[in-house]
Amino acid sequence: MSQLLKSYKSHRALILMFLPGFLLFILFRYVPIYGILIAFKNYRILEGVWSSPWAGLENFHRLVSGPGFLKALRNTGIIAVLKYVFVFPAPIVLAILLNEVRKSWFKRTIQTVTYLPHFFSWVILASVLFTFLSTDGALNQVVKMLGFESINWVSDPNKFYGLVVLTDIWATVGWSSIIYFAALSGIDPTLYEAGIVDGASRWQQIRHITIPSLMPTIITMLLLSIGNFLNVGFDQIYNLTTAPTMEVADILDTYVLRRLLSMDYELGTAAGLFSSIVGLILVISANRLVKLYDKDQGLW
Repeated sequence: MSQLLKSYKSHRALILMFLPGFLLFILFRYVPIYGILIAFKNYRILEGVWSSPWAGLENFHRLVSGPGFLKALRNTGIIAVLKYVFVFPAPIVLAILLNEVRKSWFKRTIQTVTYLPHFFSWVILASVLFTFLSTDGALNQVVKMLGFESINWVSDPNKFYGLVVLTDIWATVGWSSIIYFAALSGIDPTLYEAGIVDGASRWQQIRHITIPSLMPTIITMLLLSIGNFLNVGFDQIYNLTTAPTMEVADILDTYVLRRLLSMDYELGTAAGLFSSIVGLILVISANRLVKLYDKDQGLW
């Protein structure tokens, strides 16, 4: 105990600085777990969480058999797969390409331009996109000048998934590349010098030195993101959705929102818990697969 008090006194300033963030983390991350009980209750607002009668797994049965859930799950899965295929590699490619640029002013300019969208909310980004891509927007004006008819970019269900992927790349590629820039700066320069001596081209250096050196970071980021597999970006989807695209844009998060707005708290909580359980299973499975490939990789 005396050793603990002595340690506290010597690090008092650091502990006091750490305490507010720790309390906020507990308040917003762990206290809400209490609400998970609603998924197993016949929840009544006046009776509260503890006093409401238990419903067992009945809410999950209603969730799976109810209208709209399977469609929302399908749309969420499609968008998630598309984002992992196209959006996840984008910052890696950007970081590698800019790492090859020797003009520092050009590199800083590209980094600044790609970072900017991260600092704007999707409300603003969607407004800009709708103005630019509308029937009378700047892009369609160019299309008309080329002799073609205007294209319905934002209200065509067949183009919605492409719109989601491209706008997500635009909004996140710069900020997400920072971690890969940091990893690139840690690569031993003598590896490239040895490659040059051996006659390796720039592409061969990227393939045999840069990418293998980035793999630990890539694997870690991939494992961390898999836990949010079904979280495909509520802000983005909600602000990009129009009435004609609702059929393909309805995801689990918007489904939960509708359940909560209709005061069906049990179903909304059950859907949220379902997403969390799926994410946990995916993280554990992916981590085990990585361990089979390389025992030194993985989150644990």
